Amino acid sequence: MTILEVFEPVEHDRRLAVDTPGALGELNRAGVLTAADVHLARTLARVCGEHDEDAVLAAAVATRAVRSGSVAVDLADLATTGAETLPGLPWPSPDAWTEAVAASELARSGALVVDQGLVYLQRYHHQEVQVVEDLRARAALPAPAVDEQVLAAGLTRIFPGEGYAEQRAAAEVVARSRTSVITGGPGTGKTTTVAGVLALLAEQAHAAGERPLRIGLAAPTGKAAARVRVAVNGALDEILRRTPDDTRTVVERLREVEPSTLHRLLGWRPGSRSRFRHHRGNRLPHDVVLVDEASMVSLTHMARLLEALRPQARLILVGDADQLVSVDAGAVLADLVAGAEVAADPPVALARLRTVHRFGETIGALAEALRVGDADAVVAALSAGSDEVQWVPGEDPVTTLRPLLTQQAYRVLTAARDGDAEGALTALGDHRLLCAHRTGPHGVRTWNQLTETWLTEETGLTFYDQMYVGRPLLVTANDYATGVLNGDTGVVVASRTSEGTPVRMAVVEGATGSTRFAPSRLGDVETMHAMTIHKAQGSQAREITVLLPQADSPLLTRELFYTAVTRAEETVRVVAPEEVVRAAVDRRVVRASGLRQRLAGSPI
Repeated sequence: MTILEVFEPVEHDRRLAVDTPGALGELNRAGVLTAADVHLARTLARVCGEHDEDAVLAAAVATRAVRSGSVAVDLADLATTGAETLPGLPWPSPDAWTEAVAASELARSGALVVDQGLVYLQRYHHQEVQVVEDLRARAALPAPAVDEQVLAAGLTRIFPGEGYAEQRAAAEVVARSRTSVITGGPGTGKTTTVAGVLALLAEQAHAAGERPLRIGLAAPTGKAAARVRVAVNGALDEILRRTPDDTRTVVERLREVEPSTLHRLLGWRPGSRSRFRHHRGNRLPHDVVLVDEASMVSLTHMARLLEALRPQARLILVGDADQLVSVDAGAVLADLVAGAEVAADPPVALARLRTVHRFGETIGALAEALRVGDADAVVAALSAGSDEVQWVPGEDPVTTLRPLLTQQAYRVLTAARDGDAEGALTALGDHRLLCAHRTGPHGVRTWNQLTETWLTEETGLTFYDQMYVGRPLLVTANDYATGVLNGDTGVVVASRTSEGTPVRMAVVEGATGSTRFAPSRLGDVETMHAMTIHKAQGSQAREITVLLPQADSPLLTRELFYTAVTRAEETVRVVAPEEVVRAAVDRRVVRASGLRQRLAGSPI
């Protein structure tokens, strides 16, 4: 099921390219193309001497595709969908459009590339081909040397017994591979496997008489990088309890590895989002590079990472291939997993973890039904009447959400006014309302405002001051001066100076604990009675309430639903009619890409 996403033009809308003639203008005024799409297409046409209107339109929709997260566009599919959903617009013939573009000046000059039945902007075609070439070049190298006796002993010690069988098998695959992917849903033991793999590789280097491994541990965001450090160190604690004295120092040294964002690992350059200090002419020094939350890595950043790696270095990608994908163009992890599963000779080794250890049976059944796209099983799991999974299928969510949100906000407020920062943070972490949208009736902004209104009615207090005591906070940008990271949460609490003067303090809880700041020191923060599902990626709460948008929302997808459900530790509540639930299950995040076909064996 595909929805053609459009915007609703408003007066003086900057997305409108005024007085644009022909098909470009009509699709722009209908909200299919933005002014940026139109202007780039016309600029390319002028530079290349292109006069065919269908070819220029293809350049505009290829630009639109990148803006929407795809690296290419299937013109036949777009024209067919467009003719069905927006029939009054001048869509080219689905059967002839791609062929016309292949014969155009835009294609002859290389501005557009027609390949795998898709149309690319040249830059993204180059990156996709480069990723596959680099992966195949790595796969053609001899496998890393392995001390079989040391590996066997390490696997048995680090992953003992049947309870660790899946992680043990995954770790062995990764230990024997130069390029590997560890994928699995939340609670399947990815972090345990990662820590064990690092310990195994450290022991291999020690047994071979080599210097300690140089390990690059990275994630797409600062918040995710901080989380992986805490999680890996926790898993290393358990591993060290079973590590003999003669190799204990080798494993303990792994605690010294400093995680960073992928941007920092590659060497961020001010003013550039796609070029870095490390590249083919200045490789990364690491022996092992491990990237967590790899589902959030775009095609551009994967291309830059692969070209920066030394050929002999190991690359380990870790993430949930069924989760929401990167904000920028590409769905690289999902493509890598899909390609590896069907390729006769895959360039990456795949280790998939399936057994869920974190949440209960009913949440697990719901998550699995979502993962495989079984709408009947999803409805059955929601209807099971379990304490773990609750379903509110009514049309009006206020009846359910008002008491939930007001009660939680009151608990946070009471603890904050008492100066009980720990109690306020605990109350905040007990429940999360997750929404797909930021605005609109099902959006975060609406429910934040409603909750503050209900809290006012409940308490008689007013919350005109932006940093009012009891305000739940969501950090929305990294601030390396204070150490708070995008995605950190907190509460404004009452406090006193050493002289006894009443003050307010913002207590922010990061991956390494809570820190107090004067509210004025925090820059980019939002109220967090509700948060978007995208912002919730990588985090958990004891109880999750998922408010799904209307069935025609372009954000309503199986991946969004799955990501929201799997944030829950104990209880998940889904607020949506059955038709919305089924629409979400039936609709995938469709990102046009030729990557998985190339990885599966199609020619480059």
